[in-house]
Amino acid sequence: MTRGQKRPLYRKVNTKARGVNHHVGGDFRHERNSKRFDRSDATRGPMHGRDDRGLDYTPLFRFLLASVGNNWDEIFQEAVARLDKADPIYWLVARRDEEQQEIVRIGESSYYSGLFVDESGRLQLVNPRVTVEQLRPSCACCTHTFNGIRFTRKF
Repeated sequence: MTRGQKRPLYRKVNTKARGVNHHVGGDFRHERNSKRFDRSDATRGPMHGRDDRGLDYTPLFRFLLASVGNNWDEIFQEAVARLDKADPIYWLVARRDEEQQEIVRIGESSYYSGLFVDESGRLQLVNPRVTVEQLRPSCACCTHTFNGIRFTRKF
């Protein structure tokens, strides 16, 4: 990264750590040389799909929450310039009124405040009254967070 250039709003996560399993489907080794599987052109394509594993967008979510009340066009331009793709922005920011959610779940146990753009073009919280003290974890085994802060209530 050169001087004056801002850090990206995502980070790479170690996916080779012990216990990380990303298998989505079965292994090809179980079906090759087998006559019972259809060998059509659809199944003969490349076996290396484009999965977006190993990216953590927590810096983006913190950036968006810190930008509440500011001009959306400026926020969006800066965020897109610092991301690999624009899709994660809309995980928190609702595009239409019917998509607005007070709390958005990202991953297994991370929750964030839902965001939207008001009529004046400013980024706003869907419900600014929701706090971490009001939320209760769904299980005792995970560390649940709301906007990066651990839940205060017990399971």
